Amino acid sequence: MGSAVITARAAATFEPVGRSVATARAFVRDTLQGWGYSDVVDDATVLTSELVTNAVIHAGTAADVLCLRMRDGVRIEVADHYPEREVPIQATAHAFASPDQENGRGLLLCAALASRWGVEYTPTVKQVWFQLELPQRQVGTRSSGPVLPTDLLPVADERVRVAVVQIDGDGTIANWNEDAESVFGHSAKNVVGKPLADIAAWPHTPGIGTGFDEALRLSRWEGSYGIHGADGRVIPVYATHLRVRDTHGEPSTVCLLVRDYERAVIQTPLRAPATEASGENRAADPFEVFIGSPAPDDLDGLLQRTVERARDMLDGDSAFLLLATDDETELEVRASTGLPSARQRFARVPVEAGTGRYGSARMPAVHEDLSAVPGAVPLLNGTGMRSVVTVPLKVEGRLTGSLGVAAENAGRYSNEEALRLQFAADRIALAVESARLGELERLRRGSLSFLVEASDLLAGTLDRDQTLALMAQMTVPTLATWCAVYTIADQSSDPYLSYVLHEDEDRIDGLKALLSKISPPDPVPAPGARVWTAPADAAHQAALRTSMRDLSRNSFDGTSSVGTTLATAAAVGGETVVLPLVARNRVIGMLTLGKPSDDHFRQEILELAEDLSRRAALALDNARLYSERTAISQALQRSLLPPGLPQVPGVEVDVIYRAAGEGNEVGGDFYDLFPIRDGAYGFAIGDVCGTGPEAAAVTGLARHALRLLAREGLSGPAVLERLNAAIIDEGSRSRFLSRFLTLLYGELWPQEDGSAILKMVCAGHPLPLRLRQDGTVEPAAEPQPLLGVMEDLELYEQTITLDPGDVLLCVTDGVTERREGARMLGDDGLAEVLASCTGLTAGAIASRVLRAVERFAAEPASDDMAILAMRVPEPLPL
Repeated sequence: MGSAVITARAAATFEPVGRSVATARAFVRDTLQGWGYSDVVDDATVLTSELVTNAVIHAGTAADVLCLRMRDGVRIEVADHYPEREVPIQATAHAFASPDQENGRGLLLCAALASRWGVEYTPTVKQVWFQLELPQRQVGTRSSGPVLPTDLLPVADERVRVAVVQIDGDGTIANWNEDAESVFGHSAKNVVGKPLADIAAWPHTPGIGTGFDEALRLSRWEGSYGIHGADGRVIPVYATHLRVRDTHGEPSTVCLLVRDYERAVIQTPLRAPATEASGENRAADPFEVFIGSPAPDDLDGLLQRTVERARDMLDGDSAFLLLATDDETELEVRASTGLPSARQRFARVPVEAGTGRYGSARMPAVHEDLSAVPGAVPLLNGTGMRSVVTVPLKVEGRLTGSLGVAAENAGRYSNEEALRLQFAADRIALAVESARLGELERLRRGSLSFLVEASDLLAGTLDRDQTLALMAQMTVPTLATWCAVYTIADQSSDPYLSYVLHEDEDRIDGLKALLSKISPPDPVPAPGARVWTAPADAAHQAALRTSMRDLSRNSFDGTSSVGTTLATAAAVGGETVVLPLVARNRVIGMLTLGKPSDDHFRQEILELAEDLSRRAALALDNARLYSERTAISQALQRSLLPPGLPQVPGVEVDVIYRAAGEGNEVGGDFYDLFPIRDGAYGFAIGDVCGTGPEAAAVTGLARHALRLLAREGLSGPAVLERLNAAIIDEGSRSRFLSRFLTLLYGELWPQEDGSAILKMVCAGHPLPLRLRQDGTVEPAAEPQPLLGVMEDLELYEQTITLDPGDVLLCVTDGVTERREGARMLGDDGLAEVLASCTGLTAGAIASRVLRAVERFAAEPASDDMAILAMRVPEPLPL
């Protein structure tokens, strides 16, 4: 590059796919236009296109593009990663003999168009560069138009206001001039520091096309969108964005905005077709003549460019484009310009003839005065447009859309304009249909991915409140701006507002308050979405009442009650739809989705929302059933546990109980301590074979039977023999009770001398352990047959005396059979733990045993556990 001074640079890498060529052209064009080098844009994009094609198509590698700005021109370098040393162009004249061959055509163009060019090699990269110098210009007019009569000049207000808004690198508003305050009503103090996206009404479908934040990052952008005014209305604007950097290198975006009908003030004029070096007019692509080059890559951009060029071509006041559904029975509004608002976007009208139908969609039509044929073009109802020309977009004889241009004056259009517009429509129909099919395919793929993710999330919880939150968070902002979920407890209950969400968190409270004041939608089980106008009507009425009451004494600054009410009205002032939540042939609620005032729901979004509502309804009903059954299970389980331990005079008693299994409060292990008669108490600790509900059924039978039999005055062996008979009898009639039971049952008599007498029967249960004051641990009973196996049992009772300071420890096998690999705690391990508990209270002993069991193995316990500790305290010293 010699001594050339580089003043700016921009670089990008493009993957080896076909669409990278168009993306590289757009990158170079936007970069050079942002630098103000529009004179060399065409040559630069042509050369870049050829060189990137060589890299990504022929060489099959990624292409690195570097743009360097210099004082007198620009240098562009294109590098690929296939460094084959072949230069197909030589200095001799015969090298130019075959310009049509694919290899080397980019270098031929470099030689023809660039002031300097070259090829450089490294071991891994081949780089082709070219340099374009800026043409020398005389001081004076750089572009001009013809002198026009006054009545043909563009229309503007008496005082043209150009809103100048500067956006920081993080997307927030840094400067807001007086014209911006006048046009939009927002004061600078209320918008500076906030994202411009908060008040912009961007014509964009999520996942498709260029987003607003992305447009602000481009080096240059020009087009139409809307701004939410301080009163909540959307003001159509025409804007030009220029990306700049300050002296410290910090980037920002300068936005110039005018009202859409004043676009001529800042709109870039269309340039005449470029000429070849020979001076002859080159053959121009009719599509590019109408749309401009390069054409937008996304469908929304293409449609918006189409309506803007159609309006300019016929000197209209507005233009619109509708796309046909697959069956050609309806048209969906997809792009418009010059209409009072964009609220018609995605609205649908039938194609067949009739009032409110689009009868002129299939053939070119001219309406000289719409007031004579009201409803002929439903989109223009109430817009003030008088004359209109519409033409169909067709591909292979099939209707794919309709393009129209309208004017406020009657008699503006004739058949001549219809022919011109039809010619343009024929040029763009195939490109529009191709882009539409691509959009539909992306929507279908995105919908499948969305539903898969939604199903996974909904299946991952059985909590009702969490399910409601997931439903709302999946719809906002992906499918709607706000949503509300109504639930119905049973067929006799009214719908209840259960959850509200808005993409703007500051509006959730106002939205919830508004919805709480109106009647909920009717729970209609019919599938599909239906329009619900109540929120918009209520918001409009509330805004009118608040304005009449408060506007006279509150200067509107965006924070008064007027501003809050108007903001809520704008939030729900658009289309609202209701989808039923149907599960197991019953309406269990409604999912309500809303859009702001400048948009409608497109059919694909409603179909996706309907699929989501079916999955969400089943998940919500599953959560309800799970909650009900959990509540029933917990109530039943609590009924199997003793209501509380009685106070036994002269004896400390403590129990620790752990049921295995998530959500279980009672399992196969159980305990009980209850008064039998004055001065006598019964105690029991048992273990039913297995865990869970089946074991709990035997637990309930055993615990209640023990209390009844013991209070009949029967001895311990007699109580257990009758319980054994009951278990065997019930087991022969019920598969739930065909289980055996180990049981330790005893009777406790506290004595006046401070000791306690115990009579016990140990039927197949782990033996109770006795801890003496000196630390000695010994079994306190002998093993006998378990219950529920043999019909004839001969059990006997054993009597022991607990002296002051003695402890009796009773456990189930979940304690003694605690395992860690091949090791087991066992009776000996439990005895060692108990021996270390001398002098501890009954509660401390039970807690120490539990800690020992938990620490014995790293894995959670898989069996129920019950620990019953009874201690005769030592007398207090005098």
